[in-house]
Amino acid sequence: MKLCIIFPPLPFGWTPVAPPILEYLAALTRREDPTIEIRLISASATPNAFDTLECDLAAISILTPTSVPGYRIADKLRARGIKVVFGGFHASAMPEEAKEHGDSVVIGEAESAWPQVLRDFRSGTLQPFYQGERLVLDNMPTPLYGQLQDRHQFRILNTSRGCPYNCTFCSVKPFMGADIRFRPIDHVVRDAAAIPEKMYINGDENIWWQGFEQRAIDMFTELKGVKKKWMGFGSLRPVLSPAGSRMLNAARESGMLTVWVGWDAISDEGLMGYKANGKIGVDRERAIRTLRDHGIDVSLFYMLGGRNDTLDDFKRSVEVADRLGVSMHPSLVVPYPGTELRREYEPYLYKELGWEYYTGAYALFDHPDPAMTAEVREEQFYESSLELLSLGRVLRHMFKVPLSGFPYAHLLSLMNQLPVRTGLKIAYEQWKADKGAVRHKQLVS
Repeated sequence: MKLCIIFPPLPFGWTPVAPPILEYLAALTRREDPTIEIRLISASATPNAFDTLECDLAAISILTPTSVPGYRIADKLRARGIKVVFGGFHASAMPEEAKEHGDSVVIGEAESAWPQVLRDFRSGTLQPFYQGERLVLDNMPTPLYGQLQDRHQFRILNTSRGCPYNCTFCSVKPFMGADIRFRPIDHVVRDAAAIPEKMYINGDENIWWQGFEQRAIDMFTELKGVKKKWMGFGSLRPVLSPAGSRMLNAARESGMLTVWVGWDAISDEGLMGYKANGKIGVDRERAIRTLRDHGIDVSLFYMLGGRNDTLDDFKRSVEVADRLGVSMHPSLVVPYPGTELRREYEPYLYKELGWEYYTGAYALFDHPDPAMTAEVREEQFYESSLELLSLGRVLRHMFKVPLSGFPYAHLLSLMNQLPVRTGLKIAYEQWKADKGAVRHKQLVS
């Protein structure tokens, strides 16, 4: 039996980060049946692989912005008689839609369902839907790091699942649940040691949780022995907790160089509108300064153009970057399927815009302010983003990266920003070429 595990192309081109589902699902497969021949395909790196692809079963993991190219890949493979199974966040939120392009859909987490999928396929009894369970994370195999050979320089390591916060825009809680499930620390260390590169990404929704600071300290202390550099995603509230300083010191000593923080909205009113203030804490600017004081570089991710946002928020984002000495990575608001924000924005959506527009670079809904037209929001997004990622700013930010991280953190700052800058420039040119067609879709919706 030949199995292909596929991650469809990302909207704005290749990135150096290996899609984690590929090597992890390969490990689940190998544990279930070592005789299966496995091929992993990251379509951003090898877009022409599907013309001559040979396999019996294709597993395609889709996010919302990769769903349309994922469906196209599936349609092409099925026309050649290859069976297709979908999984991932988007397939779990829209299983009936995914089933229209596939033979089967795994809803939710894969561990409990994937072995049965393989057994059913072998016996010719593949079911249309499989419901994954949220299991205790004490039996996860080490991903088959190194199996994917498509120019990717970063692997992702996960140490927990779930999120107790109520951010209306986030898909993590609907997909993984409200309870935080931690992996055993020795398993985390085992997997970090197995990564072939000297630097990796902690892909958790949050690398430290309010009330679980000691667990984070214990994990960072053990990871110190792996002697690798890493970056991850972290909320701000635990940073200012009584154990925050010890936690940050332990993270830095374990090799942490950069934290990506969900700033989420420029204004405090916007934060509350998204119910994101719970993870931010009482003073998010002081938390940012505290991170930098502990030798950790900071990149902020945030959204613009929501129904409660103003044109001034686009300009203020540049001022925030200058004042705090951080890099900023904006997107336009995306109401993903399955989220509370999607239900809230449903009456205002431009319904003729398909999933291929759900990239963070398009206005997807009507705004109550007549001045905030879709075209104005998109133009302002590109102008502020390209200003934040101008070559001069990217280079100047290197001088603001804490010296304790030299040279790795400084090189990482360039690697984080330059590919995004390149992708944004490509997207901007595409937007200028396509905006007439997009506006027409919105007018007729």
